[in-house]
Amino acid sequence: MHVFLNPGHAPHGNPDPGAVNINTGLRESDVVAAVGNAVAQYLINAGVDAEVLQHDDLATVCAAANNSGADLFLSIHCNAADSSAALGTETYCYPGSKDGMTLANAVQRQIVDNIHTVDRGVKLAVPGINGLYVLNNTDMPAVLVELAFISNEHDEALLANYQDAFARAIARGVTDYQRTL
Repeated sequence: MHVFLNPGHAPHGNPDPGAVNINTGLRESDVVAAVGNAVAQYLINAGVDAEVLQHDDLATVCAAANNSGADLFLSIHCNAADSSAALGTETYCYPGSKDGMTLANAVQRQIVDNIHTVDRGVKLAVPGINGLYVLNNTDMPAVLVELAFISNEHDEALLANYQDAFARAIARGVTDYQRTL
């Protein structure tokens, strides 16, 4: 199995760091880069081929994924909201993708069960409504995981201090999915 990992936003946050915690300065691009690279290493250690591409151009990301021969695509992000009360983990998949839904459920379950984030559930990214570009433009089963809310004090602490735990949970979600094949 070959997994293509896409930590969201631009490498080193330039030009787009994604969401930034206004109190601590923690940047989404940095968190997801660390998590994505660790996920790749855990997958490789488990015998799963993995590659990582963090890039600020989503068309480039999708083209690279589609040309990579990947069996799965995972985009990794941190959520943010205007309300500091919003918290938890949610995972998106493309409507009608049975394998995408299975992968999304496996990743969501591992994060919620192991890091004890609030379970916001698995959601569908519906084109034209709330479609997410990378899910709509990749050829393989794809998910986008929002690890936690960088704008929430509790979740921000998890994102700052438990990056390895998030990575292990995502990798276990992939291997759980692999066992269903």
